[in-house]
Amino acid sequence: MSSTLFASLPRRDQRHKGEQYLRGLLTAKGRRSIRNVAACLGDPTLEQTLHHFICNSTWEWQPVREALACWLGQVISPQAWVVRQMSIPKSGHHSVGVGRSFDLYRNQMFHGQQAFGVWCASEEAAAPVNWRLVLPGRPGEGTPSGASGGRYSGHTVETPEECATTAALEFATLHGAPLLPVVLDLPVRDPDALVRRFGAAGVPVLVRVGTGARFTVEEPALARFGTGPLPVQRILDSVKGRRQRVGRFDPGAPSGVRHAAAVKVRVGPATGAPVSRDVRQGGLALLGEWEEQHRAPSQLWLTNMGSVPASTLLSLTRLADRVGRDLADHGDRAGLRDFEGRSLRGWHCHMTLASAAHAVQVLTADRAREEGYFPKVS
Repeated sequence: MSSTLFASLPRRDQRHKGEQYLRGLLTAKGRRSIRNVAACLGDPTLEQTLHHFICNSTWEWQPVREALACWLGQVISPQAWVVRQMSIPKSGHHSVGVGRSFDLYRNQMFHGQQAFGVWCASEEAAAPVNWRLVLPGRPGEGTPSGASGGRYSGHTVETPEECATTAALEFATLHGAPLLPVVLDLPVRDPDALVRRFGAAGVPVLVRVGTGARFTVEEPALARFGTGPLPVQRILDSVKGRRQRVGRFDPGAPSGVRHAAAVKVRVGPATGAPVSRDVRQGGLALLGEWEEQHRAPSQLWLTNMGSVPASTLLSLTRLADRVGRDLADHGDRAGLRDFEGRSLRGWHCHMTLASAAHAVQVLTADRAREEGYFPKVS
């Protein structure tokens, strides 16, 4: 793996330090700080060398991430890119990107960093291949006032929604990357505009929709509801009889499978704006899921893959659960939340190698339970 991962690094010493850092992430105990990584390698004097490699060296992290994605594509046969928020609580104020943020999965505010990862995901495994950090300030600004240019590398301040979308599109449209659907696992304010942006880039997408969203109904059988935009709840109530029972893998269920009802309805934008035809695949569709028949939908999704069966779309949304499980099981042990520096470059370099460590841990999880086994990176 290491020869593929670090092939883009121009110097032999950089490739060697990359292998050392990755090995340290996989074997260190406790926090994967640079100090602990150096100590677990048996040479505390490496701390300064590894700090320079992560925070000040000139190697580019993006080609390493592309190599990781390529390697994962051969190993796990990914079905989608899944975009997920990761909260990184911090007690201080000096780390890059620290501020007050909202944790989507704990439904509460926290102090720290808010990052969005793009995960290469299949039903068997998931690992992050790209990251973007939400920077404090007003959206649309350049480098935040009072911050050094080196700290933020000229990044534009974005909303969380913009940050997640950019992270997905900059990776999903790479030359040579597999054209996989993007599952955007966060609610967005304007799903119409977001889906148009993905459609213009030629990328299929599934995005979460809130109960307040409105769409026009595009199915002739539902013409009686008129041509104006309708709330999603009314649209889905009109097709109760078309719900399909779909099973999904759930290790917490007694049988290992949990069943839910789902339905897909062809819709159009509430604004009447045209839908990009690059990846129309049948146009827009609203996907609803019910875990309990007489309650409100448990999940709502909008997609530009309108001709894809509801069961297939639902299986793609399940990959978000796979990402959540692998992040909970392996993320902290790989060091995804452990970077302690102040520079944005250092954060990206650390996250790149921590993502590789996460991938190794996920793919060797069964063997890692055996006493004395440590993953190898060669």
